[in-house]
Amino acid sequence: MVFWEGYATDEAMGTFAPIVVYWLYAGFYQLLPPLDKYRLHTRKEEEEKNSVPLASVVKGVLLQQLVQATVAQVLFLLTSTADISGTTIQPSIPVQIVQIIVAMLVMDTWQYFVHRFMHQNKFLYRHIHSQHHRLVVPYAIGALYNHPLEGLLLDTFGGAISFLISGMTARTAVIFFCFAVIKTVDDHCGLWLPGNIFHILFQNNSAYHDIHHQLQGTKYNYSQPFFPMWDKLLGTHMPYVLLKRPEGGFEARLKKD
Repeated sequence: MVFWEGYATDEAMGTFAPIVVYWLYAGFYQLLPPLDKYRLHTRKEEEEKNSVPLASVVKGVLLQQLVQATVAQVLFLLTSTADISGTTIQPSIPVQIVQIIVAMLVMDTWQYFVHRFMHQNKFLYRHIHSQHHRLVVPYAIGALYNHPLEGLLLDTFGGAISFLISGMTARTAVIFFCFAVIKTVDDHCGLWLPGNIFHILFQNNSAYHDIHHQLQGTKYNYSQPFFPMWDKLLGTHMPYVLLKRPEGGFEARLKKD
């Protein structure tokens, strides 16, 4: 039994819970005090380097989430295995854990190759992917700020393929998609907070992705949102060092051999 049983279907939760979680978690970061001693870029850099206002970022994210919700509803409708009473038999906890791990690996694989292609193809980068890189200094609410076509190809299709290949139910999908959203937001938060569990468990984190958003790092660190395996296997991994700035905060700097 889950806490929403009797209040919402698994399919409704799988569709809308990730959206709610996105705005709650990103909003949490947005409402934090400046935290200058934990920032990967100064506030001045954020103001000077980012070329899109917050209002446009919010509109872009909402548009992508509208498309995601529509695709999710269709996907859950087509794959439902509920019986005549509306009950879906849930797999055991170990099976669900394996399904989530498979989904993580599938999503990483899909996003790495689509993301990399959007950088290597000059037309796609100029007209599609460059929209995301208008946020040279990433921040939490901008995690899903993409061109609508990129949002469809990279995130929406990536999530759908991960769901289908892993064989998870809508109930397991609630956990997976909410976790993926939290991880994506955290990777774009622009902060290096002490004790952050994602920095401890994942090499692919806010500093790792910050390197990719830097001008010298756009051809490296394509992996998202979980593991850096494809970068390391295919030679696009860029090591970095995390240095303290004299005025406070940190700087993720490319490591020179």
